[in-house]
Amino acid sequence: MTYSLGIDAGGTYTDSILIRNSDGKVISSNKALTTYPDPLEGITKSVDGLDQEKLKLVTLVSVSTTLATNTILEKTGYPVGLILIGNYDIPADSEIENWIIVQGGHDSHGNEVAALDISAVESFVLELKDKVSAFAVSSYFSVRNTEHELQVKALIQELTGLPVVCGHELAQSLGAYERGVTAYLNAQLLPVAESFLKTVVFEIKRRGLEPRIAMLRCDGSVVSVQEAMKKPIESVFSGPAASLLGASYLSGNETCAVIDVGGTSTDVSLIHKGLPYLSENGAVVGGWQTKVRALRMETSAMGGDSHIWVQGTLTNIGPRRVIPLCMAAVLYPSFMSTLKKRWIPDRLKLNEHIQATKFFIRTKQKAVDLSREEEELLSHIKDEPLSLKDVYWDRNILPAKRVMDSLIQKRLVQAIGFTPTDALHVLGEYTEWNSEASLIGATLLANFLGTGRQEFCLAVKELFARNMARDLLSFLMEGVDRKEIEKMLEGSFFSRFKVDIPVVLLGGPVRAYANELKKLIDAEIVVPEYSDVGNAVGTLVGKGTKRVEITVRTIYSESRYDLKTKGIFVYTPAGRRHFIIRSEALEFADEFGRKLILDYMAESGLSPEQVIISVEKKDIMVHTGGIPLETRFIFEGVPKSDVYEKAVSGHKTLPANLEGFEGKA
Repeated sequence: MTYSLGIDAGGTYTDSILIRNSDGKVISSNKALTTYPDPLEGITKSVDGLDQEKLKLVTLVSVSTTLATNTILEKTGYPVGLILIGNYDIPADSEIENWIIVQGGHDSHGNEVAALDISAVESFVLELKDKVSAFAVSSYFSVRNTEHELQVKALIQELTGLPVVCGHELAQSLGAYERGVTAYLNAQLLPVAESFLKTVVFEIKRRGLEPRIAMLRCDGSVVSVQEAMKKPIESVFSGPAASLLGASYLSGNETCAVIDVGGTSTDVSLIHKGLPYLSENGAVVGGWQTKVRALRMETSAMGGDSHIWVQGTLTNIGPRRVIPLCMAAVLYPSFMSTLKKRWIPDRLKLNEHIQATKFFIRTKQKAVDLSREEEELLSHIKDEPLSLKDVYWDRNILPAKRVMDSLIQKRLVQAIGFTPTDALHVLGEYTEWNSEASLIGATLLANFLGTGRQEFCLAVKELFARNMARDLLSFLMEGVDRKEIEKMLEGSFFSRFKVDIPVVLLGGPVRAYANELKKLIDAEIVVPEYSDVGNAVGTLVGKGTKRVEITVRTIYSESRYDLKTKGIFVYTPAGRRHFIIRSEALEFADEFGRKLILDYMAESGLSPEQVIISVEKKDIMVHTGGIPLETRFIFEGVPKSDVYEKAVSGHKTLPANLEGFEGKA
């Protein structure tokens, strides 16, 4: 009898689950707090709570995480230098830092349009090499010719030894700026992904286990640890992908909408006839449009641990995650006495950080490259929670918001505050932690609004449920103005929205919101068994699919009177290749695409006869009856359902993707 282990590291909890391979039955599950910024302790405690005898028989470990998503949403990614080669327009509202545009790039045929300005690249790299953790490179039409990106990559590695991410390595679709954004975000996430995956590998090896280890991607497929470490941007929605697959599996619905309430964010997605509903344009996260093939989903920076703060007559949620008051009272022995001091700040000075219920604590993260203001503020923040008044007790002026924002972004400071989880503690609907701390916090915030704490917490709960409904309806009614949806949800009418498919809820205390949702929408609301660890279940439901795009393009002479063919180019993820005869180009494209699929599947222990390869072929014609200007092949490989489990359970040795991971990151 063999088993599979699923691990999902969320912003608040790390969930783990054991599933029996023979029949897919859930055997054991456990939750533990995600430890910040080092996830090892949380993973260890989560796995410790499982059946230890059955754990010895695990043949597959699959993981997912919201760390990448949360890093982008909370703007805590590592500093990166971005090099754009060619004619780019950076949007005025872009938040990209440390970027340069240099001469170079290619045209749609892959021909060089301008020589690469390598000296400008070198100056930029030398200036930034001690200030960034990685570089990202995107060249105009690099999907047609990778030459300039690879030249820059080689130079950066020679000058700095730092990781370099190229746009063509992540996406084969057109959209130069979006590829640049994708590479930029991927580079920001490299240290986050490496630390997390090395931690998982270390913990599995420490227990003497030798399973296959995989990670769920944002399209619902799984990849090896090696590939996941190179392309962490593809895990940006792996948590939501896991929730989608887990919700479908646990509820028994092949078609359903899913609302996954995590600690940092709430995600809405859809599975139809067993297949995740994918985005045509690439994943959008934190306002960034990427070229990552991912779930189409609605995500908001609102979770169970989102900061609830007041200003004027308004109650605000998020966007940052904080440690709930009820949890802080358990984690830090001195916190209750600090909270009971009941500091009441000036009502006119209230902002996200200046709150009667906001506290700060120093993390174990090492401080580097701080400004004078950051160094001064950080020196006042201790290992026990303090309010801003305690931090600056001898000053008349509180620190600037931007300085505290920067320390939180750099993971040097962790905030504590009132959250929706605290509101549920006050209402008695979720009592995992210290309810007294939640009661004190609710009283302080309610006093600012001139209301009672019970009324205040009910309002927080209703606001949270309304936001869940808004995100669900915005997702299902694509193209409808969100403000119109909000108007309907906030008003009192003799009608309400109807949803024609089941809505499955996942997350710790989601059961508390089921009735509130039913008041807002007419739908079958499902809260399945094991809904609190649904993401961990979902990590084991994904399969090792692989998608490859190859384009065959015919190049004609430039004369309007002479349409003779100059040649045929085949553009692949490995580069371009020139042919004279079109049939040979098509044959090569078909064979090479299938080879890339089978090589990838072989890394998962699958032989060619265990893989199904589907090929979609699209011709783009210049005129009827002529030779296609372009032929696009899309190859997709999936394991046969009846042999995938055999491949997983039969894998007894530690694969190459674990080599070199001898110690904790």
